[in-house]
Amino acid sequence: MNPRQLKTFLAVIRHGNLTRAAAEINLAQSSLSDQIQALEEELGAELFLRSRQGVALTAAGVALKTYAEEILALNDEAKAAVRAAVGSIGQSIALGTLETIASQRLAPWLSLFDSENPGIGLKLKIGCSGELLAQLRDGAIDVAFSFDRGQHDKRFAMRRLSSEPLALIAGRPSQARPAESLAALASIPFVATETGCVYRHLFDAAFAEAGIVAPPIVTEADSIGTIISLVASGVGYGLVPRLAVSSSPLRGNIAELPWPGEPLAAALVMMWRRRRVQPPALALVLQSAGEHLSPIRPVDARLQRAG
Repeated sequence: MNPRQLKTFLAVIRHGNLTRAAAEINLAQSSLSDQIQALEEELGAELFLRSRQGVALTAAGVALKTYAEEILALNDEAKAAVRAAVGSIGQSIALGTLETIASQRLAPWLSLFDSENPGIGLKLKIGCSGELLAQLRDGAIDVAFSFDRGQHDKRFAMRRLSSEPLALIAGRPSQARPAESLAALASIPFVATETGCVYRHLFDAAFAEAGIVAPPIVTEADSIGTIISLVASGVGYGLVPRLAVSSSPLRGNIAELPWPGEPLAAALVMMWRRRRVQPPALALVLQSAGEHLSPIRPVDARLQRAG
């Protein structure tokens, strides 16, 4: 059971398909099948159920998955420890974050970090909350900047950086009126992010905790900018980060309404995988982010408010 076999095993899990997994890790499908077969023979158990629709994990495969992730993580830590011991330290760190955080919160800090640490290369990857956690587990990124959903993984360390207020927005500012209660919003169409995104989670949870059926979602979009555009055109209301609204070129076409209840906010957090040996470059990134990512500024005063 070697690291190459385990990487192949995890690639098949990610894709649920041998052909796509082989393409990701640059292997012929026959070579990938040989690796999986050799791993199954060594373990004495089938890891996947194969069908025309793809592959699915067996009970044995489920049991191996967590161990495979941990073995590969430990393998990476061992390499980092050796490089540090001989003075050959890896100088490239991959960061994962949400679109809004990247453009509005990380950009100034990344510029500062680059000027202070010119020898360290940073790679920035954009994804949704679920994708970031998966990439962190798989080792595709070293640090994730996202919003806390209260679902903590013991394999990750986490530091809270700031609180991001959310804004209820509507188009046609002159006609927008505040809602007296959550129940009053229940019949209003909304534009929202897809299920799994932290903003959608907070939106659904607010109504569920109040025992109220959530408003109809007329359009789902994976981009906050797209949601703001749709709201500005009158498609429906939206719940988005206030920071994205204050910096939007469409802020003159939307109104921020008071949320009828406890104001909603998401904690901006930084997550990284717990390691026995922390690569020096990663330690510098974590220290700098903790020091320089200050709390979010209040919303732009030019944003029109209703009510």
